[in-house]
Amino acid sequence: MDIAYKYDVTLSLGDGLRPGSVWDATDKAQLSELNTLGELALRAKKRNVQVMIEGPGHVPLDQIKKNIDLEKKICRQAPFYVLGPLVTDVAAGYDHISASIGGALAASYGADFLCYVTPSEHLRLPSIENVKEGVIASRIAAHAADLVKKVKSAWEWDRAMSEARKKRDWKNQIKLSIDPERAQHYRDSSRPHLSDVCTMCGEYCSIKLMEECL
Repeated sequence: MDIAYKYDVTLSLGDGLRPGSVWDATDKAQLSELNTLGELALRAKKRNVQVMIEGPGHVPLDQIKKNIDLEKKICRQAPFYVLGPLVTDVAAGYDHISASIGGALAASYGADFLCYVTPSEHLRLPSIENVKEGVIASRIAAHAADLVKKVKSAWEWDRAMSEARKKRDWKNQIKLSIDPERAQHYRDSSRPHLSDVCTMCGEYCSIKLMEECL
């Protein structure tokens, strides 16, 4: 505590008994450790040392809110750093999607930080591309939660994208994408005959037809 206070260190209080399977979520061992983390967080607070609490890994959808509420109550509103959470155990190769589903819910219920998970989780060390996919999936989850929390900048971002789509402004749509590089790749890989539409509907683009009718 003395060292952390002197150098303004934030302590990340990890949970070694976090669930590694949805079958273990919110069990007695996890909750017992959470109580210990709450005691440590209180000790830190009394010494003016900043802390954040690491949260459960594998949690089914219907237990995520309970886990967030318990951490906030027991740890006296200390920031909650959730490891996913992963909402199923069977998504090997796609655990970044499982984690982003859980992360979006957790953040909308009050989690403060999301830990990204890569597609290769549980299988191997991630590649650079795996890391990129994991981070982007986590960013999508965080942005989805920001919309729930009525974050103005998040809503403005979505509105700008919606307006660009209405105008069929492909350059701006790609620029506004969370992963412009991939968006540009998909646009370039399937060019339509008409430059102002995409190959989803082509000449039968509903937006373009509506404009022509009006």
